[in-house]
Amino acid sequence: MNRRPGLSARLKLTISYAGFLLIAGTLLLAVVWVFLLRYVPDSPQGLLGVAPNRYLLVRVFAPAAAIALAFLLAFGLLGGWILAGRMLAPLTRIADAARTAANGSLSHRIRMQGPQDEFRELADVFDNMLEQLESHVTEQQRFAANASHELRTPLAISKTLLDLARNDPTRDQGELIERLHTVNTRAIDLTEALLLLSRADRKGFTREPVDLSLIAEEATETLLPLAEKRQITLDVTGEKAQSLGSAALILRMVTNLVQNAIVHNLPCGGTVTIHTESHHDASVLRVENTGPPLLLELLPTLTEPFQRGTERTRTDEHVGVGLGLAIVHSIVRAHDGTIDLAPRPTGGLLVTIRLPGTPRASAPSMAPGP
Repeated sequence: MNRRPGLSARLKLTISYAGFLLIAGTLLLAVVWVFLLRYVPDSPQGLLGVAPNRYLLVRVFAPAAAIALAFLLAFGLLGGWILAGRMLAPLTRIADAARTAANGSLSHRIRMQGPQDEFRELADVFDNMLEQLESHVTEQQRFAANASHELRTPLAISKTLLDLARNDPTRDQGELIERLHTVNTRAIDLTEALLLLSRADRKGFTREPVDLSLIAEEATETLLPLAEKRQITLDVTGEKAQSLGSAALILRMVTNLVQNAIVHNLPCGGTVTIHTESHHDASVLRVENTGPPLLLELLPTLTEPFQRGTERTRTDEHVGVGLGLAIVHSIVRAHDGTIDLAPRPTGGLLVTIRLPGTPRASAPSMAPGP
């Protein structure tokens, strides 16, 4: 934005310091004039022609006062310039850091030393902002790179299949169509997952009362055919658990959790338990499944996008696109909740989600009878 040129903050402070000092000196001289010189006789000759009079004192006092005021002005300007420079030095460092960040370098930190004052607090807040911004930008860049890779893979496969069909007209068209359908479905699922993840991160949804127990039952009914196909037993227990949020997003969250628990389970004969309860001011959802043992160091990677265990998502036959738990984590964060992942001693995973509960309405007080 173009602005008209003006005085710098340092020059304004300098003028203010000098002006204040000049006014103080002028007032001091005025006090001397009013309360001292008025008691001096105004006779041209004074007493016996020897004692000083007001006329002589004014002639001596006025030049000295003018020299003193000029000295105060010069001293105020010089001292004010130095003091203003020292006072505004932290702002210069903060401005340099902001300019560096504006040029694309977010790794620079001010790290201001000294006592805890307003400038130190401002510098610390600015450092924290840069740290969070750098972390967010790094995460977004990594997510964009992973998303580009995952979207490029099905497109490359589709192109290869179409090239094969064009170069070999005798190839089985039914098999080609089926493989193209599978690849296209995967690309659509990935795109929808990316859009849902972006929507959850923006928190652009309307909050309304949601019962986690009803959501759990709906998600279980939807995934029952998949569980029966894999011979997995689904068990929904617990009580009513009210929370505030988006019913569609919370349904997607629970569906992803249950689907992940079904897919990452025993080959057959496994179980998935979905439990809901109200605990103090929170609504709790627990999804527990049997399965192979999990290492503790792998748990933090499970909620990262495009991570599945110790390997990245590829174009295999595995269900999902590597965004299931990442979407769950994003939805929980958007609802100001918490998610905890813990390995079961006998194998499998226990996921505990806590969402803020709805405020309980106080019971109406009964007036005492007569």
